[in-house]
Amino acid sequence: MRVAVAGCCHGELDKIYETLALAERRGPGPIDLLLCCGDFQAVRNEADLRCMAVPPKYRHMQTFYRYYSGEKKAPVLTIFIGGNHEASNHLQELPYGGWVAPNIYYLGLAGVVKYRGVRIGGISGIFKSHDYRKGHFECPPYNAATIRSIYHVRNIEVYKLKQLKQPMDIFLSHDWPRSIYHYGNKKQLLKTKSFFRQEVENNTLGSPAASELLEHLKPTYWFSAHLHVKFAALMQHQTMDKGQSTKATKFLALDKCLPHRDFLQVIEVEHDPSAPDYLEYDAEWLTILRATNDLINVTERLWNMPENNGLHTRWDYSATKEAINEVLEKLNHDLKVPNNFSITAACYDPSKPQTQMQLVHRINPQTTEFCAQLGITDINVRLQKAKEDQHLCGDYEGQDDVEGNDSGEEPSEYNTDTSALSSINPDEIMLDEEEEYDDSIVSAQSDLNIPSVELSSEQASDFSASFSDIRILPSSMTVSSDDTSGSPVCKEGNSGDPVDLGDGKDLTTVPLKRLSDEHEPEQRKKIKRRNQAIYAAVDDNDTA
Repeated sequence: MRVAVAGCCHGELDKIYETLALAERRGPGPIDLLLCCGDFQAVRNEADLRCMAVPPKYRHMQTFYRYYSGEKKAPVLTIFIGGNHEASNHLQELPYGGWVAPNIYYLGLAGVVKYRGVRIGGISGIFKSHDYRKGHFECPPYNAATIRSIYHVRNIEVYKLKQLKQPMDIFLSHDWPRSIYHYGNKKQLLKTKSFFRQEVENNTLGSPAASELLEHLKPTYWFSAHLHVKFAALMQHQTMDKGQSTKATKFLALDKCLPHRDFLQVIEVEHDPSAPDYLEYDAEWLTILRATNDLINVTERLWNMPENNGLHTRWDYSATKEAINEVLEKLNHDLKVPNNFSITAACYDPSKPQTQMQLVHRINPQTTEFCAQLGITDINVRLQKAKEDQHLCGDYEGQDDVEGNDSGEEPSEYNTDTSALSSINPDEIMLDEEEEYDDSIVSAQSDLNIPSVELSSEQASDFSASFSDIRILPSSMTVSSDDTSGSPVCKEGNSGDPVDLGDGKDLTTVPLKRLSDEHEPEQRKKIKRRNQAIYAAVDDNDTA
């Protein structure tokens, strides 16, 4: 099965699908699935734009609304997670996942699905230690603090994912797992992104929550975005039991969707030919959702997940065979994800702009149906009741600029909190005090000294080359010859030859080609501008 993976999408669906179409024409066959690693920006209208955590001058409609309205349809099944620049009010309608448009599926706050027998999991958002132990208390209209905290990862999602026992094929996160940079070509990473050096040396770059999940799940592939750089790594997990076979995770981070950037990768993934070619729920994940339903928290109160410390009557919520069978019975043994997308908000009309469109906290019928079928609680229903009873949600929208003191940061309980060391990525939109790469250790019992095998520099370079540059871009997105000089592919092998990933599988690389007659700028700037080009209404020349 040919799977395409995209980094930060930033609403550029048209360009991504154009690129896929060109890849199909030049490649060995059609693309079966597209995975997007966050900053998807499922913006339906002007109200959704006001819920996106970027300064107002970067808020532009882009092209998703055309897919939402039915004017266009995604040419390939698309699965995505949320990042830190999203239409948060739209995604909040689907906490357990659902269709945001025909053929475009959101995995939810955290989720696991199957497609053609391939098991795909993911977690949305980015890690911030001061919000990690809070409940999901935010709801629209957001204020200057909650417009940011809404996309911060919570411990309940990590806890649910850590109940999984069955093997994972692919996992998606927006921010990188902490420490993953030790398992790839770290020297090349720091050459490309020198401002990461302090965090890499202090081992504070990336998400400790994602690192815990990486060590627990040990997926075959892990894909991320967020840091706007392509980076490959191979993490070989140590086994505690000598009888177990050694597992390895192939990690790949991708750039944002802009010219001259490595934002897309196509890989061949083994699948079950007898499995259905439609999206399916995962029985184990549904069982865990049902088991953990009573753990839902919609308050700002800090809380810890149950553990075996004598304080909780139950701490193991993993799925037993009996519990899985109960769930299958409730679903009549039909795990097909229903094609039940429906329009829940007015769609943007370029001829009739509505700048004062009211923000509404909606209950999505997809979530209502899912919760009723599984017998679990819709978080948004609980939130609305809490709002009526206790007025928990903010009573005003974010002002013209996204300001404030983030979410009222609590002192970290962990002595490894190094948020003050976080460097500034000049390639990222800054939200005043919000630093994009954070923070402290996740769990008290985990010191994140991961018992895994680091790669030598030669191994790292070889593996990085296996994820070939396949920037086959439409004519609007020119590839510069400068982009490939010094790349691992150019140094380590021929771009047209199959590359061994170390497990007997090959990835067919595609020659890099310049796809227009435009001239390159005479000199490329050393320091990248912030993300202006991403949100500009008219394409700006990207010199990075």
